[in-house]
Amino acid sequence: MEQLYLAALVLAIVVLMLALARILVRPRSPAGKVAVESPFAVSSEGMKVCPKCGMGNLWTESRCISCAAALRG
Repeated sequence: MEQLYLAALVLAIVVLMLALARILVRPRSPAGKVAVESPFAVSSEGMKVCPKCGMGNLWTESRCISCAAALRG
């Protein structure tokens, strides 16, 4: 019975070591792909985004509050 517990403990340690090794050697990002950041905010509902500076403006504005560029719509 004691040998069964010892074998289970050794097996658990081996599985843990393999899992840690797998985490350490995995690639950090897919090869050849570079993450590109979006110029738009995550949530811009009800807002107009300035095409020049990217600032969020109220949907009622006709000019950007940051750079005074004309807004579409």
